[in-house]
Amino acid sequence: MKTLFIAIALLLPFNALAQQSSPTSNVANVQVTASAKEAEIGQNVKVTVVATDASGKVVNEQPSTYFAGPFDIAAVDDDGNVKLFGPGEVTVGAIVGGKTGLTTFMVKHPGVKTLVILPLHLPLVVGGSVQLNAITRDFNGDPRTGVPINWTSDNTQVATIDAGGVVTGVGPGKATITATSGPASFTSTITVVNNNLRSLTVTAGAKSARTGDVVHFTARPDPNTDFNPRWSISGSGATIDPDGGFVAEQPGTYIVTATSGNVSASASIVVTPRNLEREIEVVGRVPMKEFQGAEQWIIGNYAYYSTIHDRFLVYDISDPKQPKLTDTIKVDARLINDIMTTADGKILVISREQASSRKNGIAFYDTSDPAHPKLISEYTATVTGGVHSAFVHDHYVYLTDDATGSMRVIDFKDVKNPKEVARWQTENQFAGMVRTKEGETIAGRYIHDLYIKDGLAYLAYWRDGLVILDVGAGLKGGSPERPQLVSQLRFNHNELYGNGWLAGTHSVYRYGNYVFIGDEVFPAIFDIRSPKRIPVRGIFHVVDVSDINHPRKVAEYTVPEGGAHNVWVENDVMYVGYYSGGGRVVDVSGELRGELYRQGREIARIWTGDPEGFRANMPLTWGAQPHNGLIYFNDINSGLWIVKLGEKIDKGTTTAPGK
Repeated sequence: MKTLFIAIALLLPFNALAQQSSPTSNVANVQVTASAKEAEIGQNVKVTVVATDASGKVVNEQPSTYFAGPFDIAAVDDDGNVKLFGPGEVTVGAIVGGKTGLTTFMVKHPGVKTLVILPLHLPLVVGGSVQLNAITRDFNGDPRTGVPINWTSDNTQVATIDAGGVVTGVGPGKATITATSGPASFTSTITVVNNNLRSLTVTAGAKSARTGDVVHFTARPDPNTDFNPRWSISGSGATIDPDGGFVAEQPGTYIVTATSGNVSASASIVVTPRNLEREIEVVGRVPMKEFQGAEQWIIGNYAYYSTIHDRFLVYDISDPKQPKLTDTIKVDARLINDIMTTADGKILVISREQASSRKNGIAFYDTSDPAHPKLISEYTATVTGGVHSAFVHDHYVYLTDDATGSMRVIDFKDVKNPKEVARWQTENQFAGMVRTKEGETIAGRYIHDLYIKDGLAYLAYWRDGLVILDVGAGLKGGSPERPQLVSQLRFNHNELYGNGWLAGTHSVYRYGNYVFIGDEVFPAIFDIRSPKRIPVRGIFHVVDVSDINHPRKVAEYTVPEGGAHNVWVENDVMYVGYYSGGGRVVDVSGELRGELYRQGREIARIWTGDPEGFRANMPLTWGAQPHNGLIYFNDINSGLWIVKLGEKIDKGTTTAPGK
């Protein structure tokens, strides 16, 4: 299951931004000053706070609360010491006498630490050219783009290279190409051979395709020899990769050309619209008004629905047109996030945050009567700080520990006596303990979501990206009791979204050879309980894991008007909660490359705003689950929407002009 990145304990101080002065306080203004306006990751910045009354006289009153955001790159203790974990703009605030003061400063991007040139596997011919691809990364392994790279060739009689990394064969032989960025450098040997080609023949894997279809083009030389063709396309509505993989976003006729030196050849392909869009019909509703909904779990004839509140709800959906509330289960928590049953539906597990007892953790319920779950046991021993996400697999619960940013594995074979059997976490040299009146928290490391399939655990590890663990697949000797790292794929969320955003790898789902990863992106400071609109952003990354040891991003899905949240993929269809973009249904059949949104792969969409919702007429769609031919979309502001796909929308067969 996948959940909203709220970390309620850290967001509570932000509610005070709207507070008025205490009637017993003379504070009229609060000034916060940082010891530096620019800092580096790993440094501490001290903030000082001065409170004054209406006349400007200093009031001797200490801050009741400090806060910092985005809290995935900065954290502040009760003495005003700010720890820094990532680049971007940091906002630090203090509350004195009910009044809030703010200051901002920048954390610099770390420099490039490593650089790698992706190798050319085939020789370059005299007169031929190809662009080399250099991957630069910082100390964390996060990719850096747009940094200056200096290219040189040690033998310009064999090969030259320009400032953009385009290498051109001049004469037969070998040349060493060096790329340098800051202290990082890398060399690659290029082999150049005489161009003996008399001709080329270009063939396409298909004569026609739809937008979004990946078609592989092949260049065959005469005489037959190994070589690196340079691919190009007429028009701007399609792309082609160095391996000849072509995909179009716009319909039309495209001419694809392969070139080697002064020899070239072309082939054409006709691309038609994908034309998959269908009507969507609302079958039933579970409105949400007084408080906000959270996660859903649909099984059999019942829907279990958690809330950003102190309860979860049970609905009989045997008649999906008229869901019936069968039970309301009160829980000591302010957020019941994840909710999921075992595969047989006999045991329900919920995760808890913000319990009044400060014993959060998870709870197990007997669902032998699915309409009325009964508490069996709880597990809090090592996760009292809160559990945001939990995934039930066999007799294990894989869960996230808010306090330490680690994954815990809980064995509930004896459901009355669950026990922890494993812990795993990423290592971050700058992560550390921050102490406040709310308790102790490891800041700088956060795990947000988990998905378990075929003995592999896929972890959405926020700023640490996608982490894949062997928990029984037989790859690294792992098991649920002994998780072992398989691979990791990092992203640079500051580059993706810019300064001032709380952003990270949020949701994860494995389907076929792909892992679908959603980024959640919120403002640096926000109040999830406020009735006001919250801006959201975020895209879905599509990661090819056919080589599980080397995951690589191949595509993405971006809704311009919304922000990614939860995803479910089944039968080549992706069902997505896209926050302010509503609910989406997307075709993910075949090979995936490029931007799926622009390829016309959307099948249907639903706007989940409700004039009587928690936030009136503001969709904030959390997620989706297909079940018995219907789709269940859950919206934070408006509740549960039960829909079905209708007839195909006829858009005609007219294609765009030739490219």
